[in-house]
Amino acid sequence: MSLSTSGGLSLALSAAIGLAIAGNTQAATTTGPEVTPAVQHDTLHSLRGVMPRPDDFVKNSHAHPAHPLPFIDGPGNQTDGAVQSGPTGSFAPALGAGFDGVGQGFSGPQGTFTVNSAPPDTNGAVGATQYVQIVNSAFAVFDKSTKAVTYGPVTTNTLWAGFGGPCEADNDGDATVVYDKAANRWVISQFAVTAAPYYQCVAVSATSDATGSYYRYAFPYGSVFPDYPKMGVWPDAYYETFNMFSGNTFSGAKLCAYDRSAMLSGAAATQQCFQLSSSYGGVLPADLDGATAPPAGAPNYLLNFGSSKLNLWKFHVDWANSANTTLTGPVSIPVASFAAACGGGTCIPQAGVSQKLDSLADRLMFRLAYRNFGDHESLVVSHSVQVGTTHKNPYTGVRWYEIRSPGTTPVVYQQSTFSPDTSYRWMGSVAMDKLGDMALGYSVSSSALHPAIRYTGRLSTDAPSTMQAENSIIEGLGSQSGYNLSRWGDYSAMTVDPVDDCTFWYTTEYLKSTGAFNWNTRIASFKFPGCM
Repeated sequence: MSLSTSGGLSLALSAAIGLAIAGNTQAATTTGPEVTPAVQHDTLHSLRGVMPRPDDFVKNSHAHPAHPLPFIDGPGNQTDGAVQSGPTGSFAPALGAGFDGVGQGFSGPQGTFTVNSAPPDTNGAVGATQYVQIVNSAFAVFDKSTKAVTYGPVTTNTLWAGFGGPCEADNDGDATVVYDKAANRWVISQFAVTAAPYYQCVAVSATSDATGSYYRYAFPYGSVFPDYPKMGVWPDAYYETFNMFSGNTFSGAKLCAYDRSAMLSGAAATQQCFQLSSSYGGVLPADLDGATAPPAGAPNYLLNFGSSKLNLWKFHVDWANSANTTLTGPVSIPVASFAAACGGGTCIPQAGVSQKLDSLADRLMFRLAYRNFGDHESLVVSHSVQVGTTHKNPYTGVRWYEIRSPGTTPVVYQQSTFSPDTSYRWMGSVAMDKLGDMALGYSVSSSALHPAIRYTGRLSTDAPSTMQAENSIIEGLGSQSGYNLSRWGDYSAMTVDPVDDCTFWYTTEYLKSTGAFNWNTRIASFKFPGCM
């Protein structure tokens, strides 16, 4: 959700999350999920045949009031216990393709995009032949080889044209796209929350062509607001997590599984959900990378963070008998000490303006990327932490983790906070290629620097818990200012090409000039030379 130029200004509903109760492992098993069917489903026979309306970018933008909630990051202002202040000697891989995505003035076959809200909530995914990028209110499809836009920009609810109800009428944002590598399908979703009852609208492509046919669904959530939805692909389900609000009161994270098998064929589908207490929020589901599936019957792994720890749940779904569906956890995984960047709030400076940016450091950053290497399973994820120890410059870095053995006894195999200088780094996203090489993309800013997009990486043979020297994707030419626009992000996306399982694709936002509601986005790809 976002500040908008239409309907008055409002802060994003994606309020400060990252809650976790103190204490050790709680290995409780919860049975008896809430089971509800999609209230509606149908088939869109061709997205290419849908003609967007000329005024959609303005007409379909909605603003919603903020839903603040308490943030629990542990006592005091802990010194970071894993800072890598100097990168290793090698440089991250050379930048390959780089091109602008959806943003102010972006044009494609369906017209020209006009920014009317912030932040962009930039994310994207790479498929067999295409790259799909989605922002808070719109998306576009690119040819992976030529980098040309082949469809878009169109509002996200264009996917539900003719579907009826709020999924078609609303264009409320918080949209994500993931690529189901095992089935070669796109999964695009966003919520419809202009008024209760609320829905999550999910579209699964019928083929690997993102401009073709889609199976469409609307899953209900009643009058409890399903904020900040995040999706992960798993063999037995599409897993979706939310931060739930009853009015302005945070109710806890909701963890849901959608029937993947049914949705791949366009059949009627149900969801099975567990509601956590208000002690837990900002939970991410594992999203499968690579050609090797998890071990047979492996549950989906879900993660959030608490006071210098990670919390891990295991979600096993049984579509034949929901009485056998279980949620186990959380298991508490100790990590090096940290304090949330900006105390979880706003402190990131920009060149030439007084406006500070939101760190969104109260949650793990999308995605929680999973990979099965055969001899071990790995999860990688990141979040933003404070590194500077002075009041005048509490600069920030990106903390990243590799967690191994999530199915048995999860351990932090390696971790560090990347902070090679006193600039502020935040809004990261991390993934691994088929060799175990890792890439981490993020934003960088300071009082002398317009927000820039950079990345770093590491070979699987590098010293554990280290990243190489960073490279630049693009240096910003402006800072965000006006209308008290502190929001940045709210997330970015590092994904791995399913064809070679080597090439990383990263997308996030930047500005070409100082101003308000004028953001741009960038899409870039690169790979390590040794990955073939």
